Amino acid sequence: MRILGINGSPRGAASRTRRLVEAVLQGAAAAGAETEYLDIADRKIRPCTGCTLCYRTGECPKVDDFAAVYEKMLAADAIVLGSPNYIDNVSAQLKLLLDRMADAIHCQQFAGKYGCAVSTAGGSGADEVAAYLNQTLRVLGATTIGAVGVVLGPDPDALFPAEERAYRLGTNLAAAVSEGRRYPEQEAFHKGMEERMRFLVEANKDEWKHEYDCWAGRPEA
Repeated sequence: MRILGINGSPRGAASRTRRLVEAVLQGAAAAGAETEYLDIADRKIRPCTGCTLCYRTGECPKVDDFAAVYEKMLAADAIVLGSPNYIDNVSAQLKLLLDRMADAIHCQQFAGKYGCAVSTAGGSGADEVAAYLNQTLRVLGATTIGAVGVVLGPDPDALFPAEERAYRLGTNLAAAVSEGRRYPEQEAFHKGMEERMRFLVEANKDEWKHEYDCWAGRPEA
């Protein structure tokens, strides 16, 4: 069982979001998972320019660290995404990664994976950012099992109980992977996404050869 944690904060060792991501991974490790942590700000990822080459070939022409990070995500059984709230959204560093994953959405490449999200905020919006991250994982095909969001401006000590919640979230994430846990409401969402993406890709099959080949090799649900 491999679980990857990605922190979107640019603050390195000073990141409080990092502490939550690491707490999730610690809980998962205690439940038997092999874990890996990375700071996305340490990677050079260029912005998507909408060239659509990945739709046609499965590869991005940009020379940067995206492919290496994406390979780690594909190899993981579960993914933990974390970001501080930067003006009601994720950090720019994490958004660069997510914006490069349209091909993964079209092909539903995270189907069968699990995930969860964590977020911190100074004044408000931590729960909303965590919810956005979980929704992103679901749109990619993954099943999400929960989130931890914490607002630290009024009470910096709130980070300590949040770390405990994140640790429990990690043990639950590992259990979900081990059990192959099912969530009927998310299964309905995933079925709808699969149908939409199949239709979209088939409508563009003459141009999007890579994505058409991707779906052609899979049985319909």
